[in-house]
Amino acid sequence: MDDAVIVDVVRTASGKGKQGGALSGVHPSDLMAGVLSALLERNGLESTQIDDVLVGCVSQAGEQTGDIARTSLLAAGFDESVPGVSIDRQCGSSQQAAHFGAQGIMAGAYDIVIAAGVESMSRVPLGSASGPQSPYGAGIAARYPEGLVGQGISAELVAAKWGFDRGQLDAFSAESHRRAAAAAASGAFDRELIPVTLADGSVVDADETIRPSTTVEGLAGLPPAFKNPGMSERFPQLGWNITAGNSSPLTDAASGALIMSATMAQKLGLTPRARFHSFAVVGDDPIYMLTGPIPATHKILARSGLSFSDLDVYEVNEAFASVPLAWAHEFDADPDKLNPLGGAIALGHAVGASGTRLLGTLLHQLEATGGRYGLQTMCEGGGMANATVIERL
Repeated sequence: MDDAVIVDVVRTASGKGKQGGALSGVHPSDLMAGVLSALLERNGLESTQIDDVLVGCVSQAGEQTGDIARTSLLAAGFDESVPGVSIDRQCGSSQQAAHFGAQGIMAGAYDIVIAAGVESMSRVPLGSASGPQSPYGAGIAARYPEGLVGQGISAELVAAKWGFDRGQLDAFSAESHRRAAAAAASGAFDRELIPVTLADGSVVDADETIRPSTTVEGLAGLPPAFKNPGMSERFPQLGWNITAGNSSPLTDAASGALIMSATMAQKLGLTPRARFHSFAVVGDDPIYMLTGPIPATHKILARSGLSFSDLDVYEVNEAFASVPLAWAHEFDADPDKLNPLGGAIALGHAVGASGTRLLGTLLHQLEATGGRYGLQTMCEGGGMANATVIERL
């Protein structure tokens, strides 16, 4: 079985996912197209060499319908013979795209794929896919008679279960911004960032979501974002400590990875930067919802034969500060190895794009530090999580 190797990973900057955000004027298929084009140009490939384009996208509504993988590759000028498929595993959609692509290569079904993701949360708001309709039918209502809850309530439940107070959540969030700002200033993101040229000729090439001036004191003044009297009655343990400041912001972005077999990379004279070592995906409690990275990490360690101490870097998506904090508590993780360049609280969480964004950040950090193994894991809507281990080559 041939190795599936990563040759390149790129991303756009993160734009604020609201009207007037840096990337809010860009159609999502055009945003994705820029990433696809860059992967070809940077590596001297023709589009006809790509066996498939797998794109994660959560809100497949409005401008993100019509199989955005296909519309994006056509917008990028790819040959009409190149297929594309859109994937929704909630926040882990593009991480799942990378899994499917790498697994297809290892199975011999592909030689070269692009795994990518996009989300324009300013143009296609989260939840647009269902509109006013509920995605839950009679079966869900019968199984969960009190009803499922939104992710904000789940984040509060996680904070309460692990005993994280407001100060701990805000301190983690301020540190995310500090690390991301330091990384941006040092040029740590330069290799992964590609510029986006807007209609007026201006260029977006820096993350708009990083706030270098963020402090714990400043975050302390923000009100709870999800406080709800009905939920207080249902879950009296909730402390209402989740705010906009210790949550990831709505974001516009696209990202993508060029993945191929080790044999094909050698044939083309391209240098593999890492190989996919192990994969895992799990389901978990849909009420707590965001705890999935914990069983996903246990599962991937068991599958990989690695111990936790073998991991040199961990990227655990910062959907809310309580998520990586709970994960770190479970594994007694080294805080210096956890999201060392900042996470989604600072770098944004363009949900469909976040999986391959984290993959790129993980790879670049392994290369910068000389580490060997890196873990990526992400909580996902509905109570799921993906986990990936890569090995730097």
